[in-house]
Amino acid sequence: MRIGGSQLNAIELAAAMRGLGHRAAIISEPGPLVERVREEGLEHFTLDPGRRRPAPSTVRRLRALVAERGFDVVHGYEWPPGLEAFHAVRNRRDAAAVCTVMSMAVAPFLPPTLPLVVGTEQIKQDVLARRGRRPGAVHLIEPPVDVAANAPGHPAEEFRRRFELEPGPIDVVVVSRLAAELKLEGLLTAVDVAGRLAAETGLRLVVVGDGPCRDRVEARAAEANARAGRRAVVLTGQLDDPRPAYASASIALGMGGSALRAMAFAKPLVVQGERGFFEPLTPESAGMFLEQGWYGIGGEGADRLETILRTLAGDAARRRELGEFGRRLVVERFSLDGAARVQERIYRDALDAARTGAGALAVRRDAASTVGRVLAYKVERRARRLRGAVALDDFNAVASKGAAARSSPR
Repeated sequence: MRIGGSQLNAIELAAAMRGLGHRAAIISEPGPLVERVREEGLEHFTLDPGRRRPAPSTVRRLRALVAERGFDVVHGYEWPPGLEAFHAVRNRRDAAAVCTVMSMAVAPFLPPTLPLVVGTEQIKQDVLARRGRRPGAVHLIEPPVDVAANAPGHPAEEFRRRFELEPGPIDVVVVSRLAAELKLEGLLTAVDVAGRLAAETGLRLVVVGDGPCRDRVEARAAEANARAGRRAVVLTGQLDDPRPAYASASIALGMGGSALRAMAFAKPLVVQGERGFFEPLTPESAGMFLEQGWYGIGGEGADRLETILRTLAGDAARRRELGEFGRRLVVERFSLDGAARVQERIYRDALDAARTGAGALAVRRDAASTVGRVLAYKVERRARRLRGAVALDDFNAVASKGAAARSSPR
């Protein structure tokens, strides 16, 4: 339950489902977001943080909760909890499993009979093609945003005092986990660009977040600040509530759910990806992001980011215009209430299939084949780890060359 997009989506959607009249609970290992679960008034069950993933013990725990508490749906976020949910209810007619994957790729060994929710139209089409376009197998819920809790006008004064963010500089704010997969390359580029532009534009980069690569980001920030002769880059560490950071921004930099939350605060957005991808959200680029998600692969790197930031820093009217456009888009397309109603329909369809026994033979076949495929993945991953060539998250690592081509700016 570290702070991250999938975790926040799970909590917010669970609370929204309760608002539609359903009973909702969260089961997870301990972590900073458990307090958020309790603040939402949701029941919380604890898992052992030292368990394997996926774990037979978790499957047994879920089975017991379904039997004892009468839960209708077990919803796993990302592939290990998705597999645990699948095996917890696969022999029942009174409960169903659903899996949401917000990573940039979907594990190929997820059972085709497991209803799947993904975050972009491009990923949905890729998975449908791989699964043979079985109707109803894959659903789209774009990362939802609570547009009431995340809105212009949120207080930011205390945040600015706490981190000594004096008025004057144009603040580019990025809220991100400081991790190697997806994040680090773009963050280091942004730090370098901020150091170069500090004197010319009065720009300051504010990095909000923590993670295993914090030391590398801090070291690069120190170099940038030395070149600029002032605090051109400020690291705040992790914030349990990052809304004041978004509210204090002049320009936002980010990807995925963080990008959408920045839009909700009416901030002009620069979408960060990998292999040099940086593109502003504009009416012209919106279609690309709605198709492929708030992320991209391939671009001109520091040169492109420098051009974007220099242009936005010098044009307050353009910043206001793009911020208002982003706010309208997120309200119209990404509201939490709308996502909850889509999720409710997915749950009802999954339950109807379970109760009628539709596809029961295919479910049993998936259950047998998936175990072997996961074991093969684990063995191959262990071998790569011994060679020192394994990412922390294979399915959030750099995408294939084909994906890179699709994601290039156009």
